[in-house]
Amino acid sequence: MATDYYAVLGVRRDASQDEIKKAFRRLARELHPDVNPDPKTQERFKEINAAYEVLSDPQKKQVYDLGGDPLSGSGGGGGAGGFGAGGFGNFSDIMDAFFGTASQRGPRSRTRRGQDAMIRLEIDLNEAAFGTTKDIQVDTAVVCTTCSGEGAAPGTSAQTCDMCRGRGEVSQVTRSFLGQVMTSRPCPQCQGFGTVVPTPCPECAGDGRIRSRRTLTVKIPAGVDNGTRIQLAGEGEVGPGGGPAGDLYVEIHEVSHPVFQRRGDDLHCTVTIPMTAAALGTKCPLETLDGVEEIDVRPGTQSGQSIPLHGRGITHLRGGGRGDLIVHVEVMTPSKLDPEQERLLRELAKLRGEERPTGQFQPGQQGLFSRLKDAFNGR
Repeated sequence: MATDYYAVLGVRRDASQDEIKKAFRRLARELHPDVNPDPKTQERFKEINAAYEVLSDPQKKQVYDLGGDPLSGSGGGGGAGGFGAGGFGNFSDIMDAFFGTASQRGPRSRTRRGQDAMIRLEIDLNEAAFGTTKDIQVDTAVVCTTCSGEGAAPGTSAQTCDMCRGRGEVSQVTRSFLGQVMTSRPCPQCQGFGTVVPTPCPECAGDGRIRSRRTLTVKIPAGVDNGTRIQLAGEGEVGPGGGPAGDLYVEIHEVSHPVFQRRGDDLHCTVTIPMTAAALGTKCPLETLDGVEEIDVRPGTQSGQSIPLHGRGITHLRGGGRGDLIVHVEVMTPSKLDPEQERLLRELAKLRGEERPTGQFQPGQQGLFSRLKDAFNGR
């Protein structure tokens, strides 16, 4: 045997593939021409590449251990040569030696995690305020019950690919200006899995999963709002090959209420009362989320004033307590009066000295930008 490849890499003859790879990476960092340009070092660098090409390939290693030289047929014996034959065993290996980020070697798994799924759920204001429990129908991928996710028909199983012999990749030697370069690519016959399924499952066509509709119970916490998403771990799509399921997200859509408008955790509504009720005061029944309550409109209430009902809003999603219910008062002025009503109002105006009111003028309400401008100008 012309060259002792084990001695070149400094490993035992019974060394594992991991030990061989570590030895190659260590020597490659030390002897690379960019690090050490000495001509003798470059020859040594070619030797370790040839040794790693042989010892990292199970088939070439077996030929070498039986006394043969797998590189002799390509003119690379004795550890001399360029890239590929007599050079790098694989371009990704030398990249791994310097950057430690070589691509994953070997066959890829048929089992992969499934995708997340999302469903939209409508609830009313009362359910959003206090929480509820809902049953929902979801249509997702589940594990095939015929093949249990294996993808093979009952009574059969996946077989080792005869093209790549289970490695999931095939190697190819090409010539370049640097010499011969050995590259690897996924096996075209097994698509990189290392196995083939001669007889796919008739139920799932070899995918290991099928579509199914099922019912789930979702607990809606109090205080959710439009756009809130509730995560149900492991209730999404089952992955190919019966892989672990993704998550299911339930997105809340709150239906508009005919009376209340929600702003955060507060509720707002408007009550319209006649002019006389605003002047004399009154009580108005209001159907709140907690039942009927009397809204006390005090005498002299002006249009635009608000009456707060503390703790009658939406439950805080995080933390205790609830928001408020704010009732906005709108005073309705009569637009048509009969003669008697007009006479009575004129008498009232006379009694109050308001027969010819001059009115009270004040600056108009400014917008935000106008107020900022005045603030900068010192007004």
